[in-house]
Amino acid sequence: MEKVRNSKVAYWADKLAVESEDGLTTAQLMLFNHDLKPVEPERRQWGAWNFVGFWVADSFNINTWMISSSMIAAKPGLSWWQSWLCVWIGYSIAACFICLTGRIGAMYHISFPVVSRSSFGIWGALWPVFNRAAMACIWYGVQAWIGGTCVYLMIRSIWNNWRNDTGDGSGGIHNGIPNSGTNTVAFVSFLFFWLGSLPAIWFPVEKIRHLFTVKAYFVPTAGLAFFIWAIVRAKGIGPIVHQPGTAHGSELGWQMVRGIMSSIANFATLIVNDPDFSRFARKPSDALWSQLFTIPIGFAVTSFIGIIVSSSSTVIFGGDPIWNPLDLLEKFLEEGGSGQRFGVFMIAAAFTLAQLGTNIAANSVSAGTDMTALAPRWLNIRRGGYICALVGLVMCPWNLLSSSNSFTTYLSAYSVFLSSIAGVIICDYYWVRKGYLEIKNLYSGKKTGPYYYTFGFHMRGYTAYICGILINVVGFAGAIGKPVPIGAKHIYDLNFFAGFIVSSLVYWSLCRIFPIPATSETWLEVGDEIRNVSVAYHESDGEATGYDEEVMHGGSGKGRLQSHGEPIGEAVPSKNF
Repeated sequence: MEKVRNSKVAYWADKLAVESEDGLTTAQLMLFNHDLKPVEPERRQWGAWNFVGFWVADSFNINTWMISSSMIAAKPGLSWWQSWLCVWIGYSIAACFICLTGRIGAMYHISFPVVSRSSFGIWGALWPVFNRAAMACIWYGVQAWIGGTCVYLMIRSIWNNWRNDTGDGSGGIHNGIPNSGTNTVAFVSFLFFWLGSLPAIWFPVEKIRHLFTVKAYFVPTAGLAFFIWAIVRAKGIGPIVHQPGTAHGSELGWQMVRGIMSSIANFATLIVNDPDFSRFARKPSDALWSQLFTIPIGFAVTSFIGIIVSSSSTVIFGGDPIWNPLDLLEKFLEEGGSGQRFGVFMIAAAFTLAQLGTNIAANSVSAGTDMTALAPRWLNIRRGGYICALVGLVMCPWNLLSSSNSFTTYLSAYSVFLSSIAGVIICDYYWVRKGYLEIKNLYSGKKTGPYYYTFGFHMRGYTAYICGILINVVGFAGAIGKPVPIGAKHIYDLNFFAGFIVSSLVYWSLCRIFPIPATSETWLEVGDEIRNVSVAYHESDGEATGYDEEVMHGGSGKGRLQSHGEPIGEAVPSKNF
């Protein structure tokens, strides 16, 4: 053992270790580091207006722009006002879910990986965390590819020859990477966006709020300019505003349900990991009203602009509406003219910033935070973010988008898994524990800890999670083209609600039949007691000395954090009501 400790592997393992606290045990080194600990008061720098700016900035992206349009383009489809109504309802419901999970982070200042330990177990939480991290990496690559298209438009507006040579003599750049699924121009544009995103990953989460503030001013302004430009060019708001929907009767009802659920599914990942941001709130109310109202308003306004601009394209160019704003901008470029090129450059630059902000918020920070929980001794949010960016590059997102028409179907279906996770976590906090968490025990590897359960896994949580998935399995098969009963399809149309409700009810029932420790009979949130962190075992813990395999590591993990005051989460004595 001594030989192993003195080896080069051990030397570099310690050298690469991230900042942590002195005196942690072996298990705690896998549960705690600076980015996993509750946010101390000096880092709680997000006020209500920072959350407003965050969601205004996040709402202006390509996905949001097109979500309403897809409802109109469906066969049978909705009218513009029916589609817009679905957006309002869907994002209003999503905002409520966001506030439910966000309050946990805002009250106890802990991230999603730590929150999930109370409901899935100290080690059982690693599975939902891994799920979220994997999806964040995949989405990072997809969103970066879309951002590369924005960069392509910026370059082409300056240098018109920046386009793929189709071999018809019209010019362009020769494709030096044939049979790759993409071309030189598209790949280099994507690489420019990817490289340009790397500096933004460097900044700590409490500081990147400034990026969203800049985005909240610049991007909506450019979106409004695009809106006015399209209306002026079309000499009106386009024919689709006056065109009735093609869905009627029960089909109309189910199409509206699908539209509402697609809006919620667009938020499925953010619902579970909102604590990653809300933990930086100065006080819980800063993360409540700002999110509850900004999300439906911001996303509804963006969707409305997308509807009008897309419908106006039928007047400007004729034919079917152009639902993708980037395709519409390229049409403007092909018309020529310095004014057109300048306008496209500015709007494409705004969309580039929009994609950057969305990718950092929804994917990079989320993946980085999740990865800190998977290997906390060696990974922090910054390192995890760069790993996410690397995965987004090597996964070749252009192949995913070009090789499968069902790609978006599979990604949307992932909300089934995330809804089950959200159902267990929300039920655990609000109905089972009634807001009471023992924060210090969320970082404890002791077998006697209230969140250790069975070998570190909470079987009630996992049973509820699986039940929430099973209710949607048959309907998912139907969504990808398999013959299934109509009832299963309708259940899947309500996939997020079905998964959430089933997992919540199963979890609540199991916890009533088989009670769990560290709960309260009345509402009891003790997050106000959190100041600075000390999770190392002390003599007063009673089990600090001689605790089986958990040997104290005095200098492990670059222990430079200093802790002052009382241990957190212990203002109210631990008790099993």
